[in-house]
Amino acid sequence: MIPDSFIQDLLARVDVADVVGRYVQLKKGGINLLGLCPFHNEKSPSFTVSPTKQFYHCFGCGAHGSAITFLIEHTGASFPEAVRTLASAVGMSVPEENRSPGQKAATARRREEVSAHTKVLETAQTHYLAQLRETPAAIRYLKQRGLTGEIAKEFGLGWAGSDRQALAKVFTRYDDALLVESGLVIESEDGRRYDRFRERVMFPIRNVKGEIVGFGGRIIGKGEPKYLNSPETPVFSKGNELYGLFEARTAIRAEGCVIVVEGYMDVVGLAQLGVRNAVATLGTATTPVHIQKLLRSSDKIIFSFDGDGAGRRAAWRALQSCLPLLRDDISIRFLFLPTEHDPDSYIRQFGEEAFRACLAESDALSTFFLNELGSRHALKEVEGRSALVHEARPLLALIPQITLKIQLQNEFARLAQLTPEELTALLEKEVTPALMGLPAAGQLGAGRAAGAAAGGASGRAAQGRGAKGGDASFSPSGPASEEFSGDEQSFQGYSDATGGGFEFGRSAGRMAGRQPAARVDRRAVAPMAKRLLRLLLTHPELVDVMGEQQLELLERGPHLEMVRELIVLAQASGARHVGALIQAADPGADLGVLMASVAEDLMAQEPLPNPQGEWEDALRRIELESLKSEQEALIAEGLNNLQSQQNYRELSSRITRLIRVIETSKAR
Repeated sequence: MIPDSFIQDLLARVDVADVVGRYVQLKKGGINLLGLCPFHNEKSPSFTVSPTKQFYHCFGCGAHGSAITFLIEHTGASFPEAVRTLASAVGMSVPEENRSPGQKAATARRREEVSAHTKVLETAQTHYLAQLRETPAAIRYLKQRGLTGEIAKEFGLGWAGSDRQALAKVFTRYDDALLVESGLVIESEDGRRYDRFRERVMFPIRNVKGEIVGFGGRIIGKGEPKYLNSPETPVFSKGNELYGLFEARTAIRAEGCVIVVEGYMDVVGLAQLGVRNAVATLGTATTPVHIQKLLRSSDKIIFSFDGDGAGRRAAWRALQSCLPLLRDDISIRFLFLPTEHDPDSYIRQFGEEAFRACLAESDALSTFFLNELGSRHALKEVEGRSALVHEARPLLALIPQITLKIQLQNEFARLAQLTPEELTALLEKEVTPALMGLPAAGQLGAGRAAGAAAGGASGRAAQGRGAKGGDASFSPSGPASEEFSGDEQSFQGYSDATGGGFEFGRSAGRMAGRQPAARVDRRAVAPMAKRLLRLLLTHPELVDVMGEQQLELLERGPHLEMVRELIVLAQASGARHVGALIQAADPGADLGVLMASVAEDLMAQEPLPNPQGEWEDALRRIELESLKSEQEALIAEGLNNLQSQQNYRELSSRITRLIRVIETSKAR
């Protein structure tokens, strides 16, 4: 494992603009650099690199990160590979953390395992290629499907013959466990072994780096299943990979669109006839991981499954996987060909131009959503429309809070013969704020209201009956009984009004294609915490001058857990710019999610002329709130003795002095 301290040292020496500039043409745009995003197709530059903050952010697709993240996402390198590449470029040697011999051995075994699987699969691929050249029946089949030798070579098509143990002639040890682990060989219960793939055209499945991670085989005669995939292995998972994505990467960018089909032959057949931007799922339902990969390739996806019932069901499942990842800047469409056709057969019968015309007339996701749900219910009946809303409610809840959701809900309301307001009211009953980690309506302030009511009653009782040594006529007055007149929005440069807010999920729509879609309860972020977090993220060097008194004050402040976590992260990692902080944070933790969601705002945020002054002003406000809370607690207890009354007066005096300091600082 590479030490975190080395990662931060590396990011301090590497310039993200230089790294990105090797792959993207960047031009000066104010304090930042602009270019066309390498992660999605666009005509106007929305990809921004900040040399001062050392991170990049795309305002179109939401891609963001440090120099290390860029290499991982753009080149397909692993984290260690990206680190070693950057370290080599700046003349640094990558150290390894002190680990036990067992840990080192485990890491070495994992590397060897992946390398061994890759070598085994490549060896099998060489065998399948040779077998195709020697098998006239397989060549004849491919020619009958309209494929040329050039397209077969481009996709690496091969052939697995009828020999049950053909690979025994390829590998010196047919009993090697690796052959079973890699999915090439099956071992029966009695210990006998045989090749998994027989009498099938072989399609190598490659990852984003072009490495073979598995195979798909299509039978050319009678038999089931028509398509057979490699099983789940240490290097292959059907739910994560898309056939043809590596081969189609250039065409997808050129076309500005990716087409998703069901079978390998659809991909290869379309490529043969000029449509080279198609990929296929691997005999499994379209998963959120698939959608994320597709959105990384293009901001326009067209699903074109078979026109029969099974194809429509597959399309509906794909639609459901898309819902949590929808954004206003993407287009997802569905093409339904005539029942008797799949994409391969259609383009062969009617030609490329006709198929492209069909793509242009494909249904928008919203259209498919409404039509499919509408077809399942008797919309002329009250009961049918009620059932329609019942089925749609959980689906609509999956969609992020974007403009598309509002538009879709308005259209759905018309379909269900409801007003938009009536539909919204029904949906809110099911999807309560508590599901999103927020308190339910009426809960906020309930504790304080109850405490105030109890305190008021206690105070009145004390005044009525008197108290030994107490002043029955004492009534609290002064600053604590009034609202502080200072303007919260005067926290310069960081107000919600100018900053556009600082909320979890602000960029959730854009980031949906880059992160997991599962709904997770998240901690609420109080207004003052938002401002402190924004200040620290823009000026992380503030952690270098924090004293014990300031840290103690943050410990006392309510709802500042993430502020304290960010300070600890910056101090422990040594990160002193946003890119390094994002790299150091756990992307699945609340702090990591929050930083990802505000990357867009941070990119536009100008450095403050006096960040230290802003920080001290914020801490004074936190202290003020803390003193006022102490006063409220005294009032709640009744102020029924001399000590509590004296404490109250002292707090009032401190509050008055602190308000003067805040007002004076604001006036400067």
